[in-house]
Amino acid sequence: MKKLFLFSLFWITAVTALHAQTKVSGMVVDNTNQPVPFANIVFKGAKTGGVVSNEDGRFYIESPENYTAIVVSFVGFPNKEVKLPKQVNYDFKVVMSEGNNLKEVVVYAGKTSKKNNPALDILRKIWERRRKNGLKMFKQYQYEKYEKVEFDMNTIDSAFMKSKIFKGMEFVFKNIDTSRVTGKTYLPIFINESLSDFYGDNETKKTKEILKANKNSGLGNGDGVNMFIKDLYNDFDIYDNYLNFFDKSFTSPLSKTGIDVYNYVLADTAVIDNKLCYNIVFYPRRKNELTFKGDFWVNDTTFAIKTINMAVTKSANINWVKDIYIEQEYEVLNDSVFLPTRDYMMSDFALNKKEKSKGVYGKRTTLYRNFKFNEKKPEKFFKEEVNYIDNSVYNKNDEFWEENRFEKLSKDEKGIYKMIDTLKTVKRFKQIYSLAEILGSGYINWGKFDYGPIFSTVGFNEVEGWRLRAGGRTYFGPNDLWRLQGYTAYGFDDNKFKYGMSGKWMIDKKNRIIISGGNRRDVEQIGASLTTTNDVLGRSYASSGLFTTGANGKLTNINLSTLAVEMEPVKNLTLQLGFSYRTLESASDTFSLDYYTDDTFTSTASEVKQSEVNFQIEFTPKRKTIGYGVERREIDSPYSRFFINYSQGFKGFIDSDFDYQKIQLYYKQPIVIGAIGRSNFTMELGKTFGQIPLGLMSVVPGNQTYFIIDNTFNNLNFYEFVADTYATFQWQHNFQGKIFARIPGIRKLNLREIIGIKGVYGTVSDENRAINASGLVYQAPEKPYWEYNAGIGNIFKVFRLDFAWRGNYRNLPDTHNFTIKGSFGFYF
Repeated sequence: MKKLFLFSLFWITAVTALHAQTKVSGMVVDNTNQPVPFANIVFKGAKTGGVVSNEDGRFYIESPENYTAIVVSFVGFPNKEVKLPKQVNYDFKVVMSEGNNLKEVVVYAGKTSKKNNPALDILRKIWERRRKNGLKMFKQYQYEKYEKVEFDMNTIDSAFMKSKIFKGMEFVFKNIDTSRVTGKTYLPIFINESLSDFYGDNETKKTKEILKANKNSGLGNGDGVNMFIKDLYNDFDIYDNYLNFFDKSFTSPLSKTGIDVYNYVLADTAVIDNKLCYNIVFYPRRKNELTFKGDFWVNDTTFAIKTINMAVTKSANINWVKDIYIEQEYEVLNDSVFLPTRDYMMSDFALNKKEKSKGVYGKRTTLYRNFKFNEKKPEKFFKEEVNYIDNSVYNKNDEFWEENRFEKLSKDEKGIYKMIDTLKTVKRFKQIYSLAEILGSGYINWGKFDYGPIFSTVGFNEVEGWRLRAGGRTYFGPNDLWRLQGYTAYGFDDNKFKYGMSGKWMIDKKNRIIISGGNRRDVEQIGASLTTTNDVLGRSYASSGLFTTGANGKLTNINLSTLAVEMEPVKNLTLQLGFSYRTLESASDTFSLDYYTDDTFTSTASEVKQSEVNFQIEFTPKRKTIGYGVERREIDSPYSRFFINYSQGFKGFIDSDFDYQKIQLYYKQPIVIGAIGRSNFTMELGKTFGQIPLGLMSVVPGNQTYFIIDNTFNNLNFYEFVADTYATFQWQHNFQGKIFARIPGIRKLNLREIIGIKGVYGTVSDENRAINASGLVYQAPEKPYWEYNAGIGNIFKVFRLDFAWRGNYRNLPDTHNFTIKGSFGFYF
């Protein structure tokens, strides 16, 4: 086995040496054999392209050119030049010795001074000029853009290659290469290329990108891949104070708050492209914060960045990502304008941050060319298309790509396309790929039909007892213009079958005009949310929670039929007109929806029959979606949501019982507050005009489960508060570990702090109180109810605990003045 491993290592080294002329991996230590973190390593004679050692002193540097030596430098030590005995050098050790004339300099891993530091003087000049450099100098700009995205399995060794999972797929290992950033072996498994034209207007602050061509290795829809990539690697401006990656805000090394977060060292000066530039090394002052380490070269007169290399520190509070590495290069135009020419970003996704842990690289390379300036476009040019897809973009031939790529693919990159096409014919690969699709979508595909969602198969409540559900949907592809779906369920305590069915059809693709309809007969916890839509197949967590606190028999038999038409005349603005008819009846002997039907309050009815017309407006600026079909998936990125619904009930129409008008408004605003995390503000308002029974009232949503449910009140029981006029406010803030990172002994756990407060005000009219015959005493929060919570997130990376307290109404019967709730989730 050892011989096989050595042979494999030799073979990998020999093959990969063909693709890069000089490679060096190793470790920088001092004369006591202690690691030297954040040392700067460059090839002797190279103008740019250096790297910085990590917290353990380890580094890897690679170049397609031939070099015979590297130069290692760090404050507190004289520069160390080390000759290279061969082209490929692994496990290299560089020993730094302190110079006698540098004893007074700050210790290499210590904090640099905030006073009399020439690096900080340069940094202040960068702040002064950061809005005067590059594309921001022009009223309008445009350029061509080429983007290449690749995913690779990494840390490939002989044991991995012999794993049973790859039986029948051994040919894939012919494409093994070595990362120029980490020095680890990797196997390319996916590649996606795109060409586009980008337009920007600094006066109106509008941008537009027109995709001209897209090509991928065959796994999934090209556009879907593109949208996923844009979510995973958001565009960023290095001059901004904070850079957002993976739902986290990292402090930029060029931030105005950088002095408090980073150490800066003026390491070198050099002439690059006939311009004198300063080299500044930066590294974090504290561990466990969202920061980078690296260096940049900056021009001495314009103070524009020429090149920057930076990597996220391993101690940063981020899950499932072991490394993030970024390179940016700029070119000089007309002696003063610095324009972006190349971006490179690599992320190493892994279950843990151990050096030998296996994972997946995600790499994006972006090239820019053919810049044009001050060519104003009409305002309508920047109007976003609502639902436009050009299929010819995805059908460009190989000759087109050979002619139009900004740079040629390497031999291994070309091999990915062929390898994936071959893999798609391998039965074992199909099985693995299908399993990944099932876990991601929740559906099992059988040709043109999807079975699921499988995660809703089992449920439990007091009325039905244990509940089994089976369902499915038609699925021809992500851009289907029509879709049918349905389900059936059975409760073992009430011995009843339930069902639901619905259909959608997009009759106009350009404006997304969709007609829909359906019918559902089921048991439901109505009032689980205040602002609702007529989702025929929707079901709240409250209706089937496996574990609940206290008695929960307040469930309702619902028979709901709907018909609606919706359209999206402007991007992310949706209008819907719908009609619904429902019957509501208590599903439990311990709960009643009875109401009086006469003026003498002697006759009652237990069933509510109601026809209703409703008009909805939903506006979601900056929302990103995947797909062009009748159903789209939303990308998990923060965006505002404004929703307003007007409903009109008609008494007598199809035997309907009540006349009323109801208006509801919902507004949610996420706010990223730089280094201290992210807040979510939510507000809901509603009022019903007219006389209605309990079944049509607005129920303040309680939460009797042990799990966190959004937009509910943790310490309220179901039906504890009801109202026909209400206003709620919620604020939740996630510090993302900012506080815990400063507490010794706790910071290594990478926990995250959450705080919040919720409140609701509501009233019930006298006429609605008068017809109530349910036996439930209406309690409205006329004195606003409020509660507050504090939580700890990222426990074992997947669990969150919230502790919630009532602020008032603490002496009501059966109240919960304190509760603990949890949730599971995979978050970066």
